[in-house]
Amino acid sequence: MKKRLILLFALFFSSQLLIAQTTPSQKIDAFIEQKGNDFEVAYEKKDVKAYNALLSEYLILHENLPTDIKKERSYELSNIYYNLTCIYSLLGNKSSAINCFKKSIDAGYNNYGHVQLDTDLDNIRKEKDFVALNNKLKLTGDYLFILKRANKYNLSDSRPLPKFNYQSSDNPNLMELRKGFNLDSIAGQGNDVLKILNLLHWVHNLVPHNGMNGNPEVKNALSMINVCKKDNRGLNCRGLALVLNECYLSMGIKSRIVTCYPKDILKIDNDCHVINSVYSESLKKWLWIDPTFNAYVMNEKGEMLSIEEVRERLITDKTLILNPDANWNNQNPQTKENYLYNYMAKNLYMLECPATSEYDMETHRDGKTISYIKLLPLDYENQKPDKEESEGKITMFKTNNPNVFWEH
Repeated sequence: MKKRLILLFALFFSSQLLIAQTTPSQKIDAFIEQKGNDFEVAYEKKDVKAYNALLSEYLILHENLPTDIKKERSYELSNIYYNLTCIYSLLGNKSSAINCFKKSIDAGYNNYGHVQLDTDLDNIRKEKDFVALNNKLKLTGDYLFILKRANKYNLSDSRPLPKFNYQSSDNPNLMELRKGFNLDSIAGQGNDVLKILNLLHWVHNLVPHNGMNGNPEVKNALSMINVCKKDNRGLNCRGLALVLNECYLSMGIKSRIVTCYPKDILKIDNDCHVINSVYSESLKKWLWIDPTFNAYVMNEKGEMLSIEEVRERLITDKTLILNPDANWNNQNPQTKENYLYNYMAKNLYMLECPATSEYDMETHRDGKTISYIKLLPLDYENQKPDKEESEGKITMFKTNNPNVFWEH
């Protein structure tokens, strides 16, 4: 089962621009644009000779890349070797298949779940060397396994932290946001949970998710919504969470953005996910709210869960139910297997919140500072220092105490 090779960003280049490219990274972009389909054809035909010839061309270009770019593009080489593993396995050449599988892992291949389901590998699955490599892959790519090993915190951690603060709804900017988008009408007349969900659905449908581009420089809801309408663009997960966060604050609902990080043992995973933790006064608890996927999570009784509860239930194998209308951009429905047990299991290893939740929170201005608090499991290797400062603009506080982080 081949892994897609062609880089999405390479498709944006015109053929004339590709010809004129001269840097090592640009040359490899051009190569993939021009010959990416040839890799797929060779795979489909199980043409080892043609595939290896393409691989040799690629490796020459790859070797000329700067070290940091090689690391960023590690998934590319790892997928090329993985596809070759599949070809050799299907042809019954077990030794070559296992050798390529090792090269794929060494290059950074990390999709443990895919390997377990890929029937292309059935011919080598019981081989001793494959089993050993698969066990090695489990330590870096079995995200639920990694999360379960991060189940211990320190409830006695009393390192000094800033208090969490939530801007009042009488802030003039929040009042303008509430009135400008008629949020009272969108939220409706139901209880606070229904209002929370109505606002979630509204933001999800109003602004599409686009993870390929950054967010506008001015990062408040009023500005970002208007820019998205004007330029016909979307926001990444952080931008969507910031917009929804201010909508909740404007309605007097406590909310904060939560950045969810992987452990990233190999230091190659730049992906994280940002969602909202929203407080329901009627339920007396925080709720998992994700505008990118229009998602919230429930237990077997249909009770909505917090981020903390979802993490605990993943670790302890308790029932989790994803709302049936969870989706990406109203195009791709989400399943709990992919969204919770794969994607979010990866990204719930450690968590981070701004200490103050307010309007225009992450717009950078001269002299502006912002503090974050990061919750680390004891399993994480980089526990120190207790506080990190970045050029006087960002201060990161660390804690191992979930009770403090979740304001129990």
